[in-house]
Amino acid sequence: MGQVTVFSGPERRRRWSEEERLRILSEAFAPSACVAEVCRRHDISSALIYTWRRKLREADAAQEASAAEALPAPVFAEAVLDEDAVAVSAAEHPAMIIDLPRGKRLSIYPAASPALVAAALKALR
Repeated sequence: MGQVTVFSGPERRRRWSEEERLRILSEAFAPSACVAEVCRRHDISSALIYTWRRKLREADAAQEASAAEALPAPVFAEAVLDEDAVAVSAAEHPAMIIDLPRGKRLSIYPAASPALVAAALKALR
């Protein structure tokens, strides 16, 4: 008859709650933290840490995409010229005001360079 060895101890396939995962991820990717040390401390593989981080990023991206779909589609606005307006100094008043969704407003002054206007529009995109 052969010899049978029984290993006792904690189950190797552990279940981690979302709170534990987030706590370990924030600990592992904190400034000046070493992922390998965090893995050793919690007795998990580094591949699992990176898998958790990838899944968290994918979930965040999916939430951002669904939030972007909820925004109304862009439409053209009618330009209205007020010919009765009194001419004022161009330095004091913007040449163009763009009202954006969610209460944002972009004022463009005549002295603004095209590069600055393009950067502002890209930031609001």
